[in-house]
Amino acid sequence: MRELTVREALREAIREEMVRDEKVFVMGEDITEHGGIYGVTKGLYQEFGKDRIRITPISEGAIIGSALGAAMTGMRPIAELMYIDFSTVAMDQIVNQTAKMRFMSGGKLEVPLVIRTQGGGGRGSAAQHSQSLEAWFMHVPGLKVVMPSTPYDAKGLLKTAVRDNNPVLFIEQKMAYNFSGEVPEEEYLIPFGKADIKKAGTDVTVVANSYMLPRAIKASEELKEEGIDVEIIDPLTLEPFDKETIIKSVSKTGRLVVVHEAVKRCGFGAEIASKIMESDAFYYLDAPLERVAGMEAPIPYNEKLENFGMPDVEGIKAAIKRSCYKH
Repeated sequence: MRELTVREALREAIREEMVRDEKVFVMGEDITEHGGIYGVTKGLYQEFGKDRIRITPISEGAIIGSALGAAMTGMRPIAELMYIDFSTVAMDQIVNQTAKMRFMSGGKLEVPLVIRTQGGGGRGSAAQHSQSLEAWFMHVPGLKVVMPSTPYDAKGLLKTAVRDNNPVLFIEQKMAYNFSGEVPEEEYLIPFGKADIKKAGTDVTVVANSYMLPRAIKASEELKEEGIDVEIIDPLTLEPFDKETIIKSVSKTGRLVVVHEAVKRCGFGAEIASKIMESDAFYYLDAPLERVAGMEAPIPYNEKLENFGMPDVEGIKAAIKRSCYKH
């Protein structure tokens, strides 16, 4: 099977959906000749032209407001916010308008809008361009929240998002664009609300996604030499969320470690922890659950400080060991 990067998989998904449905178009900053800040839309402007690859002013509120209007009147926009940090400038349009329009119209209006954005650290982009804010949007009824980790997942989930009649926040990680992996040439979709068991195991369940998934996999490989068999689950979508797969895994292993790049306080790891505590899986726990997360501080520009503030393989291994030895 051929290999693509996450960047190439996303581009292919957008192109295929634009070919399939003439109502699909892309809008955002620097997405035409430049191909977007991370090159995802490179070449699409030359193929589809200015009417379907639409460059916008530097105004996130205008981007989302315009995309919402287009979605409500029959189009299927893919609106790009250059950084998730800039969603703060469009919070009214995202939270008070986009997320609620279908509900407030009594279901008469569909909102087939995909908001593509990227977050996370690792590139020295400093405190205003490196945040992981997915938990904010998980908290808003009416929004679907997707965070792919691999090229295969990125393509299949983005195609599903474009075809959804509800607004989807599609969050990519800037350091993951060059991740490569197998992607089939034939068309496929990945359903929302179904987690993926990336590695089966028996001793401890690790839930990790996005940029943290390969770090969790590396930690599991190193711990295998110490006799610890790790099961790794990628939720794929944070809303809707597949709690059943995680509950079943924790009931089997008796231990849970959640890894995410966002700060620990009110991160999605807390929601997963609550779901386990509220389920029968609680009675199978052999140790307190562990959360591995970003440092609760603005993200530094300095490379060493930035890396210090992000979860790493050693931190994940330490949490897994704590979990396994607390019984």
